[in-house]
Amino acid sequence: AEEGRLVRLGGNADYTTHAVSYPYVKKETQLFVHRLASQYRNACGEQLVVTSAARPQSMRLFNSVRKSVHPTGIAIDLRRPRNSKCLAWLRRTLLSLERSGVIEATEERNPPHFHVAVFPNPYARYVAARGGPTLATAEQYEVRRGDSLWGIARRHETTVDALMAANGLSSSRIVAGQKLRLP
Repeated sequence: AEEGRLVRLGGNADYTTHAVSYPYVKKETQLFVHRLASQYRNACGEQLVVTSAARPQSMRLFNSVRKSVHPTGIAIDLRRPRNSKCLAWLRRTLLSLERSGVIEATEERNPPHFHVAVFPNPYARYVAARGGPTLATAEQYEVRRGDSLWGIARRHETTVDALMAANGLSSSRIVAGQKLRLP
């Protein structure tokens, strides 16, 4: 993280972290979490919960293997939803992404969670091919219906004042389709 190879998973309106000792991942994994969480919240009306991210090699959990991918920053664990509709949605979505060759997901039983490894380059290409934000353009945000500067600032770990300054705004009025530069 200090060298800039890993970025912080801080949570936003779409996802939260719970008991994550080292909330750092590769940029592509962060992009995956942000996109998946937004889709999950739209489908389920609740936040996605990340329960693990990077871990030092010296920190082995009782249910982990010797060669874990967590130290690389490409893996996250997601809490298994209790709501059957949300569980079915998450299973379908992860399976679809796995079939696309951009992640590998395993549903673990004890404790119940999904272990997801994001393949950085294939995932970045997958997102770019679908017109989503690439790592190079991730500093821009397109305003959606119902968005507010406060909500956007909170989701992107910044402030309303910083958003207004970065975009030369004199008021907090924004409209759907407007593109904002994220500080």
